[in-house]
Amino acid sequence: MQHRDKIVLQKIISEIDVGTQMLGDSSLESFLQNEMLKRAIGMTVINIGELIKNVTDEMRNEYPAVPWKQVAGFRDITAHKYQTLRMEDVYQVVVEDFPVLKKQLAAIVAKG
Repeated sequence: MQHRDKIVLQKIISEIDVGTQMLGDSSLESFLQNEMLKRAIGMTVINIGELIKNVTDEMRNEYPAVPWKQVAGFRDITAHKYQTLRMEDVYQVVVEDFPVLKKQLAAIVAKG
C-alpha cells in the first residue's frame, strides 16, 4: 500500500467517525428537522467522497469490494444536487453504509 493511500484511508475513517458522532442517536425525524445537522452531515459526505477520489487506481483494483465509485458518486449528488437531495438517503448512508465502509477501510489500513 502506498503511504498516500494509507493517509487518505485514515482521513476517510476520521470523517466517518465525525459524521457518526454528529448524528449520534438522532432519529430520522429529528435529523430531518435539524437544518444545521443536515448541512453538517452533507458536508461530511462531500468530504468523504472527495477523499475517496484521491485513492490510487492500484488500491481500487486491489480492493474491488469497496464501493469506491458509489461513494464518489454520492458525493457528487450531494454537492451538485443539494436542493433535490433526499435527506432520508443521507441519513441511511450514515446509519447503514458508513459503519460498513469504515470496517472495510480499517481492515485495509490494518494490513498496512
